[in-house]
Amino acid sequence: MSATTETPQNLTFRRYKDGENKVRRLNQKIFQASYSYKCPTYIQSTPPCQGSCPAGEDIRGYLAIVRGTEKPPVGADGKPVMPWQEYAWRRLTEANPFPSVMGRVCPAPCESGCNRNEVEDHVGINSVEHFLGEYAVANNLKFKQPVVEASGKKVAILGGGPAGLSCAYQLVLKGHEVTIFDEHAFLGGMMRYGIPGFRTPRDVLDAEIQRILDLGVKTRMNCHVGKDITLEQIRQEFDAVFLGMGAQAGRALPIADSEAPNVVTATAFLKAFNDGRLQHVGKRVVVVGGGDTSIDVATVARRLGHISHANPTDTEHAIAGRMAHDVAEISAKEGADVTLTSIFNIDKMQANKHEIEQALAEGIHIRGSLVPVGIVRGADGRATALRVMQCEAKMAGGKLEIKNIEGSEQDIEADLIVSAIGQAVDFTGLEAFNNGKGAVSTDRNYVVNGQQGVFAGGDVIRPHLLTTAIGHGSIAADGIHNFLLGRDLEKRPKIDAHQFDLMRKLAEKGIKIETASEPLRGTCDSNVAVHNFDDRSDRYIIPHDKLFLGHFGYTARNKRNVVTLDKESALGNFDDRLGVLGEKDAVSEAKRCMSCGMCFECDNCVVYCPQTAVSRVKKSEATTGRYVKTDYDKCIGCHICADVCPTGYIQMGLGE
Repeated sequence: MSATTETPQNLTFRRYKDGENKVRRLNQKIFQASYSYKCPTYIQSTPPCQGSCPAGEDIRGYLAIVRGTEKPPVGADGKPVMPWQEYAWRRLTEANPFPSVMGRVCPAPCESGCNRNEVEDHVGINSVEHFLGEYAVANNLKFKQPVVEASGKKVAILGGGPAGLSCAYQLVLKGHEVTIFDEHAFLGGMMRYGIPGFRTPRDVLDAEIQRILDLGVKTRMNCHVGKDITLEQIRQEFDAVFLGMGAQAGRALPIADSEAPNVVTATAFLKAFNDGRLQHVGKRVVVVGGGDTSIDVATVARRLGHISHANPTDTEHAIAGRMAHDVAEISAKEGADVTLTSIFNIDKMQANKHEIEQALAEGIHIRGSLVPVGIVRGADGRATALRVMQCEAKMAGGKLEIKNIEGSEQDIEADLIVSAIGQAVDFTGLEAFNNGKGAVSTDRNYVVNGQQGVFAGGDVIRPHLLTTAIGHGSIAADGIHNFLLGRDLEKRPKIDAHQFDLMRKLAEKGIKIETASEPLRGTCDSNVAVHNFDDRSDRYIIPHDKLFLGHFGYTARNKRNVVTLDKESALGNFDDRLGVLGEKDAVSEAKRCMSCGMCFECDNCVVYCPQTAVSRVKKSEATTGRYVKTDYDKCIGCHICADVCPTGYIQMGLGE
């Protein structure tokens, strides 16, 4: 009997591959120092998590606070002025005022970009954000009132969704008077009307919105600008305008007979559910899509179920807003048979992979590589089936290419068909802003083309993530602020994210900085910030191959508890499925952060320097980012400190 040899799993990063037998000795670096001319410089870079975050959160910063590397400032009594949880939350919310909501629903592109993926698995950034958001809600934390003098300028925000609320939040902190106009009864936009409540609990959403209103933001609800009030009236009353209406009109299926009464859009379906009108669906529901919205529709339909003897027109009446399904309260429900179709294979669908897995576990049928080609209608004009055809879909040059496979048509029986293939902007009364493609065109400051004093952000530009809309609102607020003060709009940095501010840390600790004077490069005697410190965060994202990954051992990710439902238990279950990390696990998860591009005080450079040229800064003068210093009279340019720096904060550049 022959033995089977299995390759053991690599549990940690390995500097050498199997079969290598050459040992690279550090002393060779020292021997070469006689002709080396480079000495260490301290370079702050952007970590890829922040570079991947559409909201531009200072992720590395708040993870450093959670892990204990960066401490909250202390008061006159020597004690922290606030708990570390609050300090981390305040750092996070400088960019994103909705950490508890985004900690639940953001697909976390930051985690896909995390350099820790090169070691074993990404840092659970989203779960730590969730933890901090929940801490703030539980402890009723509020944003600090603006400390700047009121500008006397007034800004109108059209739309109270994530983009509009983010813009309002940033503007009111800058001293401007802000009024949000929204056509709904409640603020939140797609966070409230486009995502089911079991993913964004309403008490959490309300708490995070109320914090913004508490800053003094005014609202005019049930007011559609362009219908209830004209744009001309807005322009006369306000000094600037932000368009954040979102794209809350759904796109119908581009096939014949899509106007059948039981063929509806995903946005209409979800709004009816979130408004409380839609309380059951038909027995057979077909959802066309493949993105996160289609998963939301499918899981809602699965939870609502159907009533055997309900009037078949109840569903479309409820979605149209004409009646409520009161009968559902007294009738026994049965599970609906839900099918989701996508033009892509399941592994190529745009929806979050975790949400796809949850949908499959709940008994939702997901069928890939199918394109809708027609609606089968009954004698009463209602759809009885969706006709589909097998296809091959791919993205080529930024364009979608679909090749239908002739002769592969089939019908999927349906009592309700939901189109989740995209969203559209309602430009009623605001047609001047339509670029002809159903969207608004802007520059990098989110100034609407040809419209001075008008800015835009979120889905009106391009339907994307909620986090993207938050980022647009924040950047637009900077542009509006400069416009209102008569300044030239700043050129946005290549990497547009909130960054660690060394000068703020020095001021927090009460460290007085000497007057800066040239030349700064090459000095190790000046107290101007950090000698040879260069903040390149606005233009440089540090890749994994610039780190010393050998410093990091295998450490399993601390995962949130996720309640996975099956076909039976999903029916009528509208509870939050996502658990929050405990404090201990949140701290442990933050410690997995490799602090790419910023010192996290590991002491490697101090320990391994053969000339004792690198040493710690005196405690009275030290702070985050200013932990070590180099004596250039001792430095021989051996490069060892840069080689063993896990984060890439030390780079060899002095002397070039």
